[in-house]
Amino acid sequence: MALLNLGIVAHVDAGKTSLTERLLFEAGAVSRPGSVDDGTTRTDSMELERRRGITIRAAVTSISLGDLTVNLLDTPGHPDFIAEVERSLAVLDAAVLVVSAVEGVQPQTVAIWRALRRIGVPTLFFVNKVDRRGADVDRVTAQIRRRLATAPVSLTTVEDQGNPTATVRAKRLDAEPVVSGVAEGDDRIAEKWLAGEPVRARDVRRAVRRAVRTGRLSPVVCGSAITGAGVPQLRHVLADLLPRSDGRDGPLAGTVFAVDRDDHGRRAWVRLWSGRLNVRDRIDLGGTRPQTVTQIAVSEPDGVLVRPSAAAGQIAAVRGLSARIGQHVGQPPRRRLYRFPPPTRQALVEPVDPARRLALFAGLTELADEDPLVDLRLDEHQEEAVIRLHGEVQKEVIAALLHDRYGVAVRFSGTLTACIERVAGAGSAQERIRERGNPYLAGIGLRIEAAPAGNGVEFRPGIEPGRLPPAFIAATEEGVRAALRQGPYGWPVTDCVVSMTSSQYCPRQSRPHQKFDKSISSVAGDFRHLAPVVVAEALRTARTRVCHPVERFDVNLPHQVADVVTALLGRAGAVISDTATAGGYLEVSGVLPSSRVPQVVAALPDLTGGEAVLTARFDHYAPVTGEDPPVMRRRGPDPADRTGWFRAVPR
Repeated sequence: MALLNLGIVAHVDAGKTSLTERLLFEAGAVSRPGSVDDGTTRTDSMELERRRGITIRAAVTSISLGDLTVNLLDTPGHPDFIAEVERSLAVLDAAVLVVSAVEGVQPQTVAIWRALRRIGVPTLFFVNKVDRRGADVDRVTAQIRRRLATAPVSLTTVEDQGNPTATVRAKRLDAEPVVSGVAEGDDRIAEKWLAGEPVRARDVRRAVRRAVRTGRLSPVVCGSAITGAGVPQLRHVLADLLPRSDGRDGPLAGTVFAVDRDDHGRRAWVRLWSGRLNVRDRIDLGGTRPQTVTQIAVSEPDGVLVRPSAAAGQIAAVRGLSARIGQHVGQPPRRRLYRFPPPTRQALVEPVDPARRLALFAGLTELADEDPLVDLRLDEHQEEAVIRLHGEVQKEVIAALLHDRYGVAVRFSGTLTACIERVAGAGSAQERIRERGNPYLAGIGLRIEAAPAGNGVEFRPGIEPGRLPPAFIAATEEGVRAALRQGPYGWPVTDCVVSMTSSQYCPRQSRPHQKFDKSISSVAGDFRHLAPVVVAEALRTARTRVCHPVERFDVNLPHQVADVVTALLGRAGAVISDTATAGGYLEVSGVLPSSRVPQVVAALPDLTGGEAVLTARFDHYAPVTGEDPPVMRRRGPDPADRTGWFRAVPR
């Protein structure tokens, strides 16, 4: 069975969802194409997607092109969901990048193209909306060459463009314009073409397949998703020129790229790279305890159907796994690995009706379980929920999901740049049983030391294994990690090593003729509750530095506005590291504090007449300098206040 896992990607409103609907219609999967404006599309299932006419969550559907089964992934186009796009791209065999024949290459087009190149996804362009007034396929093809620095090969021509009657026909592969375009990316074709020798269509076909796989060429097909013009030619190119799924034998390997819930509960969407997955298989997800697959449903042209197994190349919805997006089964291809960037903004989420607070907490917990981009921190003491975000539209999505799925209306407040704290030096502290007011039947010694950036939090039992029961060590680690969620300035503490240096406990005891007596015996809770106090004292000596997120940016702009854009970047605190010319445009690269990115994005259109394209991605955290570090209000009791902590967290 031949398979192709294909992504449909684009800037907002370029027409990718409409194209998906048209492909479904042409394949006979639907009786008529759904409409984004009417909210009748098959892939936009969320109410907010239908209401706003945008795609928020990647959706999977399948069609048949002759003997080829194509799994279509309709992905978001809004900049706030670029992480959703990238994690979907990582499981693709190829992609169609939709560009409007009217608006041309837009900022998000550049961002998505760079993600496609970074991950190594073979890509063709569909120049959409040739039936719209102002359509100019030649202008847009030239933009693709200049702005995206790729070699486009146009495989179709359009007649009567800019009118509803526009028609599209395919070019012959051995036609001069196609051969000359292919010669840019294939030396063998170039040699024959330059020598004036005839070039056969089958040689051009092989050359295009090779060049598309390696990214040296980008086929271009034009058309209209609304009228259907050009879609038959696109279907032919998909089946004839794009690389298909390998469908390899060997050990089981797969990637979890989505998690959702339906009427029957939770399911994880998995792209299988090799091997076969069967119902009742026990699988290991990245070192976790093996889990049993209870049901497999495979995306097929007739729908998502329950099957006894799934094979390499297929996309399956799997039940029985507590999988998270980004986890892997086995060893997927290296280029398919994906790391989620940390969110750079955070806000407080509150229910409009205070009586719905518990429902809010339950809903947010479930959403965070589905999506790693929902970075949630619940404070049961203050009855508050703080969520870390990638963009403002993400707030609207979360609010819509909470309202539609859980019946909770919410509001957001106190949006801040999400900082971290890094340990600056080293510090030690110790608490002993029945000393200095310690109410717990536990004694702990801890040493905290700085670790390299990116190390995270590492916990070391030290000399304790064999001396302290494993349950007490595990409880100590839980308490340590809980304490480090809020440092001296209120931000999460990371990049440190915490080692146990000593311990005390009271063995399991009972009074005469009675059962186990907790009042004279240590329990895990004693270590869990005492650890934050020891951590706070050790941090007082080690000290921490507040670090803010910094993003790496690339600005593509006309030369004539370089001075004003450079001045804008300088005022925003950017450090420019490189400038280069590409396709007649200037590329300016550097780093910029995340808190200043919205300011620059808002100012660029007016300064450059909408010509500049800025893309930014998280790069690193840097210490806050030249000003007092920002402080995050603490949630819950403060373990640095021993008396207050012991009173708030009794034994």
